[in-house]
Amino acid sequence: MRFLIENLPQSPQAWGLVVYAAAVAGIVALMLLLAWVLGGRNTGRAKYEPFESGVVSVGSGRLRISAKFYLVAMFFVIFDLESVFLYAWAVALRDSGWAGFVEAAIFIVVLLVGLVYVWRLGGLDWAPRPRPRPHVRTAVSAAAAKH
Repeated sequence: MRFLIENLPQSPQAWGLVVYAAAVAGIVALMLLLAWVLGGRNTGRAKYEPFESGVVSVGSGRLRISAKFYLVAMFFVIFDLESVFLYAWAVALRDSGWAGFVEAAIFIVVLLVGLVYVWRLGGLDWAPRPRPRPHVRTAVSAAAAKH
């Protein structure tokens, strides 16, 4: 106990941090205590069933999702993060001058090349490519071919 008393913070900023940490811990403890005291304790068959937005679930929760969904999601995150970098560049545009402008232009060109590459690979296509149909000769097309 003597160690704690001797090593108490002396600056007002340190005391503010101590008071803040104690207040946060107290509020968390109070919320947990109130949830325990006021929370419901009735159990039943329906309490342990999955429930989503008022709809009782049917079937298994293990659905097969196409890998295209994950690819598009990753591409979105990658290209969305670049917009954060461009926003930071736009804020500091006057400070960075022409050198910053050229660097940002190179950055945008690299992004566009990456986007075109992903697009050409078909990474942004949701539906599968249509299969070529075999040519079926009908009576009408045979008659038209004779004339």
